Parts: sequence; structure tokens; C-alpha cells
Amino acid sequence: MANTSRPVGRTALLASAVALLGLVGACGSESSTSSAPRPTQAPRTTAPGTGTATGTAPAATAAPSDTAGSASASARTDGRCHTSELRAAVGRVDPGAGQRNFPIVLTNTSDRTCTLYGYPGAAFVGASGEQLGPDPERAPASPETVTLTPGKSAWAGLSFSSPQISGARTATPAALLVTPPDEHDPIEVEWTAGEVPVGGDESSVSLTALEAGTGP
Repeated sequence: MANTSRPVGRTALLASAVALLGLVGACGSESSTSSAPRPTQAPRTTAPGTGTATGTAPAATAAPSDTAGSASASARTDGRCHTSELRAAVGRVDPGAGQRNFPIVLTNTSDRTCTLYGYPGAAFVGASGEQLGPDPERAPASPETVTLTPGKSAWAGLSFSSPQISGARTATPAALLVTPPDEHDPIEVEWTAGEVPVGGDESSVSLTALEAGTGP
């Protein structure tokens, strides 16, 4: 009987040990699962992304790009009529009170609309190209921008006292050089109206600002 009960006791002891180990293992496994960090929920990127895009889009729309700014500047600059787009002419004399008055007419010969503002340049020249007399004086005025559609004109008045009355020293020009406002290249117009004052008393020539039309 002693031999039979000893193995049974040992078996029961082993079984208890195994059961205890199993319980410890289960507790250890549960403890590990509990301490492991939960997977962090990925932040929703749609809403923040949309919010950011919405915030920057109006700014991008409101602020013009460099290209737009350059285009605007270019449009303002290129709106001016250039010498190559204009034809110049001297209209018929309009005498009055000892004065000789001539309209200087600039006509838009291009296929675009352009503008003129201010006073044209004017200078009488001889056959060899030398200037005769001083530059005309600008008559006081408040210039306005003149918009010329293709084929339309603007004019400025060129006036001086009749040399026969003023007694000024005179010369007979071969041409009148007309320079559009803000341009450097003049347009040469044949001068056929005879003598002009170039020196002495009452020799000044005056020029008015440009306005729409071909004359008074």
C-alpha cells in the first residue's frame, strides 16, 4: 500500500503544479494584452486637408500672381500709342488776329486701340535736318487722356504770330518733326505753309495739349 500511494501523491502534486503554471501563464498573457498600447486611431486627414486648402485658396485667388501683375503693367504700358502706329499731318491754317494757327493731327493707323496724353513734341527743321528756332512753348492746360480706336485722331494747336506783323526773324522750314507723347522717334511732316518765326521779338511758337478730333 505504501508503494501505491506514493506515486498517486506525486501525480497529484505534479497535476497541481501544472495547473498552477497554467494559471500563471494565463495571467501573464492577459497582463501583456492589457499593457500593450491600443493602436492609435489615425487622424482624419480629409477634414484638415480640406480646411487648409480652403484657407489658402481665397488668398491665392485674391492676390494676383506675378504673371497677372506683369500682364497688368504691360497692358498699361502698351496702351500708349507708339510712333510706328501713328500718322502725322498739319491741317489747314486758321488765321486770326495776327496769329497763324495750325492743327497738328495724329491718327491711329494700327489695328488696336491706344491712348495719347499730354503734348506732342514739335520742331521745325531745314532741308539738311537742322532745327530752326527754339522748341515751341507749351500752352497752359490740363491734359486728358485721348483714346484712339483704329482710324481715329487727336490734335494739338500750333500757333505763332504772323511774321509780317511781328517783324520776327524768319526761316522757311522743309519739315515739321512731330513726336508723339512719351515717344522718342519723331514723324516727319512736309511743311508747306511758308515762313515761321525763328528769332527776335514775338518769335515764340506755342503748342496746346492733345484733344480728340482733327481740329477746332
